Amino acid sequence: MSTATLSLDGKEYELSVVVGTEGEKGIDIARFRAESGAIMLDPGYGNTGSCESGITFINGEQGILRHRGYSIEDLAEKSSFVEVAYLLVYGNLPSTEELNRFGYRLTHHSMLHEDMKKFFEGFPPSAHPMSVLSTMAASLSTYYPDGDDEDDVDLNVVRLLAKLKTIAAFSHKKSIGHPYVYPRNDLGYVGDFMHMMFAVPTETYEVDPLVRDALDMLLVLHADHEQNCSTSTVRMVGSSGADLFSTISAGISALSGPLHGGANQAVIQMLEGIRADGGDYNKYIEKAKDRDDPFRLMGFGHRVYKNFDPRARIIKKTADKILSAIGLDDPLLDIAKNLERIALSDPYFEERRLYPNVDFYSGILYRAMGIPTNMFTVLFAMGRLPGWIAQWKEMRDQKSRIHRPRQIYIGETARPYVQIEDRG
Repeated sequence: MSTATLSLDGKEYELSVVVGTEGEKGIDIARFRAESGAIMLDPGYGNTGSCESGITFINGEQGILRHRGYSIEDLAEKSSFVEVAYLLVYGNLPSTEELNRFGYRLTHHSMLHEDMKKFFEGFPPSAHPMSVLSTMAASLSTYYPDGDDEDDVDLNVVRLLAKLKTIAAFSHKKSIGHPYVYPRNDLGYVGDFMHMMFAVPTETYEVDPLVRDALDMLLVLHADHEQNCSTSTVRMVGSSGADLFSTISAGISALSGPLHGGANQAVIQMLEGIRADGGDYNKYIEKAKDRDDPFRLMGFGHRVYKNFDPRARIIKKTADKILSAIGLDDPLLDIAKNLERIALSDPYFEERRLYPNVDFYSGILYRAMGIPTNMFTVLFAMGRLPGWIAQWKEMRDQKSRIHRPRQIYIGETARPYVQIEDRG
C-alpha cells in the first residue's frame, strides 16, 4: 500500500493512500487528528472524500458519468427509469422477470393512505410543492415504521419509490386547487405520474408517448450524481440511524435550494428576465463577466465537471426533438441557444471551462411538457430518489459511523461574565 507523508510542526506523519477502481486517489486522514491534534480545513468539502462508494463514478475533467459501471449515455438511450432505479438500488440491471416484478410492486404500492389527504388540506394554496413533498415524505414514517429486517427495509424502499410520485402529483393539484387524481395500475411509472398531474374529472386524458419517454429520460439523467449536497445530506442524516422516510425528506429539503435542485427553475427565471429586457444576449454575457455585477449566468459551470456535462448534451438533443414534434416555438429556447453559442465562443468562458450543465436545458424541456415552474425541482427529486435510496442503503450496509465534521473555531476567546447591570 502506498503512503503519503505530511509534515507539521517539524514532525512527519505517514498516511495511507486509498485507490479506487477507476484510479482515483485519496489520502486516509482518519487517524491524523488523534496523532497530531490537527484537522484538515476544507470549506464546502470540495476536496474531501466522505465515503467509499460503488454506486456512481464521475470524471469531471473528461465529462464522464457512470452508474454501477454503465455510462449515462447508454442508460438514457436504452433503459427506462424503473430499470435504472433497480440498478441503483440493487446493484445490477434487472432481468425481464426481475423488472416485471419490480414494476408490479411499484404499481401496487402507489396509493396513499386516505388520511394523508387531510395533510394536503392543511397546506395553504401558496405552499411550494417542494415543501409539501418534503413534509409528506417525512410523514410516511408514521404510517410505515422502520424495521431492521431486510424484507421490511426493502418494502419501505418500494413504498417510497411508488408513493413519492403520487405525493408529487398531489402537491401540484393542491397548488392549483384541482381535485386529486388517483394512481392507475394500467399505466407505467411515468405515464401514471403524468395522468395524476394533468388529468381532470371532466375529460379524458391520454398520455402522450413522446412526452412520456422524454420525461422518463429526464428522470434517468437525474437518478444519481455522487456526493452532492442533497446526497451528502442523506448520508449524514441517515448515519444517525434516522428512518428512510425522514432521511429522504432531509435530502428533498437540501435539493430545494436554488444553488442545487432549484437551479433549473432559476435558469427559466433568468431567461424570462432577458426576454423581458429585450433579449440582448451580449448584454447579459458581459454582465456575467463583470465581477462587480451581481448577475449570474445560471446553468453554466459545475462544481465537478470541468468539461461539458454529459447530461446536458443528451437533454439538448431531446429538447430540440420535443419542441419540433409538438410545434412549440419557445422564445426562451432561442435565447438559451444564443447564450450557449456566444458563451462557448468567448475566451472568458472557455478559459474557466464554464459549459452548460444539466439545468440549462432541463427547464426548457419541462416547460414544453406543460410542467409549471414550481414543479421543476419536484421532478428533480423524483429522479434523484433511487440514487438517494441507494446511497442510504450503502451507508447502512457499511455500518458507517455517525457523521460529525470538525471545525476551526474563530470566535471570542475565554472572557469573564458581566452582570446585566454592568454591561453599559
